[in-house]
Amino acid sequence: MNRENLPSIRRRLLKWYDKVYRDLPWRRRRDPYAIWIAETMLQQTQVATVVPYFERFVKSFPTVRALNRAPLSNVLALWSGLGYYRRAENLKHAARKIVLQHKGRLPTDYETLLSLPGVGDYTAGALMSIAFGQRFPALDGNAYRVLSRYFGLDSKNAIRKLAGRLVPRSRPGYFNQGVMELGATVCLAKKPRCSDCPIAPGCKTRESRRWIEPLAPVKTRILKDVVWPLVIVRKRNTILLRLRSSDGLLRRLWELPGGETRKRPQAMLQRQLRPLGSAVQRLQRIGEIRHSITDRRIRVPLFLVNLPSSTKLRLPRSHWRWAAASSLHRHPISSMTHKAAKALAAYEKDLS
Repeated sequence: MNRENLPSIRRRLLKWYDKVYRDLPWRRRRDPYAIWIAETMLQQTQVATVVPYFERFVKSFPTVRALNRAPLSNVLALWSGLGYYRRAENLKHAARKIVLQHKGRLPTDYETLLSLPGVGDYTAGALMSIAFGQRFPALDGNAYRVLSRYFGLDSKNAIRKLAGRLVPRSRPGYFNQGVMELGATVCLAKKPRCSDCPIAPGCKTRESRRWIEPLAPVKTRILKDVVWPLVIVRKRNTILLRLRSSDGLLRRLWELPGGETRKRPQAMLQRQLRPLGSAVQRLQRIGEIRHSITDRRIRVPLFLVNLPSSTKLRLPRSHWRWAAASSLHRHPISSMTHKAAKALAAYEKDLS
């Protein structure tokens, strides 16, 4: 590689990014904490989805100390619907470590950042360059693809070394975001838009008319079809929720009673509800929704139990609770439970 090309690539990319730069809420802030939250949310989640979650999160927990003080249930409630809930748990654990070991300030050292729960090479590089203005690469999948194609490289180690030289001393975070934006919008995995690329001249892959994809092989994810019935037990304007276990899928989230089953959905739900008494055994089928979680493609039969207001239930353990239907969003509930609540509202609207 000709080192003299690097200044030209930097200039062209920065000039392009100056034109396409999106005004996002975390880009208006210089606070390392806010950038950390945003970069964590953006892992495996689209920008448009992240924006409202980010704004609510930093409003509720504006500092590392505020996040550390907050109960995990409150953190999960604000994360509810964003998915990959381990990210929220890691933020909480990292906030604790930052308060105890770093006086409530994010470390400004790359290796120390890597020691925080949930912080890997990419997040550490993003913080060092975007938040602290240091010359570090921040390589997500999009950035790896851009550099792999441009320089004709198929080794992550080689790309990382090259990226360290390519990142400029001036505006390193801005440059890193430009590379990632190029991969997300122009240098696409399929059908790249080379005619719109600001650094197309000199691209090894474009010159050779072949697409190098060793770093991001196309994998066919095998989805498992499952049945996961849910039941909405309602008394007046409250709905019965159950807390999932502290490990496994959707851990520590509140949900409607139900679960994955190979048996008859109604029979399985009646068995789960049996400890609550005979009053909740009469289930009414009200519809079905579809959902997906990781490798599961889920069919969700929905049932309803409407209890008279005079019904007295003794909940068997502390992992059951009644929640006002209008305030479900205040609880850390699964996306599937959100969908079920919307389906109930639609069902009753059709009846009226």
